[in-house]
Amino acid sequence: MNRDKLLLTPGPLTTTLRTKLAMLNDWGSWDDDFNAVTASVRASLLKIIHGADSHVVVPLQGSGTFSVEAAVATLVPREGHVLVLDNGAYCKRAVRLTSLMGRRCTVLGFDEAEPVSVTALDEHLRGDATVTHVVLIHCETSAGIHNPLKQVAAVCESHGKGLIVDAMSSFAALEIDARNTRFDALIAASGKCLEGVPGMGFVFIRKAVLDACAGNSQSLAMDLHDQYVYMEKTGQWRFTPPTHVVAALHAAIEQFEAEGGQSARLARYTQNYQALIKGMTGLGFRPFLDPAIQAPIIVTFHAPSDPSYDFKAFYAAVRARGFLLYPGKLTQLETFRVGCIGAIDATDMVQATHAIADALQDLEMRR
Repeated sequence: MNRDKLLLTPGPLTTTLRTKLAMLNDWGSWDDDFNAVTASVRASLLKIIHGADSHVVVPLQGSGTFSVEAAVATLVPREGHVLVLDNGAYCKRAVRLTSLMGRRCTVLGFDEAEPVSVTALDEHLRGDATVTHVVLIHCETSAGIHNPLKQVAAVCESHGKGLIVDAMSSFAALEIDARNTRFDALIAASGKCLEGVPGMGFVFIRKAVLDACAGNSQSLAMDLHDQYVYMEKTGQWRFTPPTHVVAALHAAIEQFEAEGGQSARLARYTQNYQALIKGMTGLGFRPFLDPAIQAPIIVTFHAPSDPSYDFKAFYAAVRARGFLLYPGKLTQLETFRVGCIGAIDATDMVQATHAIADALQDLEMRR
């Protein structure tokens, strides 16, 4: 029997059979049993960031980008001014969605091979008191870079600015502790490092700013304050929830906890990363980032210098052997990306590098 292809991508991810099986039941969206599942998921999410005392968590239908847009619209008042720290494609997406919602937006740009600079952030905030909120991508997966969340949070707190964190590809793998890192909002999704399936995002909102969020959003469906108030009052979602996605996430969280939580998941992903780097450098591939700033989430590699290289042909050859890669997202260099996350282990990564070696041979490419 053919197995599913392994997804070496930043999401959707390879999931376990147990997570898949959780989607076989139908749920009533207002039924008490489903409401209990939603409540359990919300409580478990808060535990991961140690945020039960300081934050609430609001789930939202849709992909992670839906929740990023909802967070900006809900947290930032119409007259607010957002500063986006930009060192990659997902930062640029945050700029676009902020501008489309009519919020004033300024970009503080950095090289896509470097983490954002807390010194530059501090200098900018000293020079522009009109900024109300800062947006940071914790793990910028266009390159795989690990941005300094704790240091950015400290600078924002010292200037009295709100911090909105896109933790889409870092949450549940990289350490995030609300007890020592202040953020007004932090966004993640079901189909990333929790190893659920896509279709649901969630936003942690700091309790101290929650009341001020009322009336900010210009959207009905994506108003996180309204979603929170309704859910607290009724235990239900305002509009039709992604029931099967929630059930799968509940099962995925149970497995996450059984594995040992965030630290154990980071350890497995780090082992995956190390196996990938060993195999790929042995084939002659060069990682784009310095290891010191590389998150063990997704790795960007320089494309082969062979003039016959074509990503689509390379992708197809690797796919035929059971592994799905990801195209590059950088603006100036030709690259491709290999994810280290999902229900996979170091043995899978070794097999993936063997598949890549065979693909190169089939394509008669120089290593």
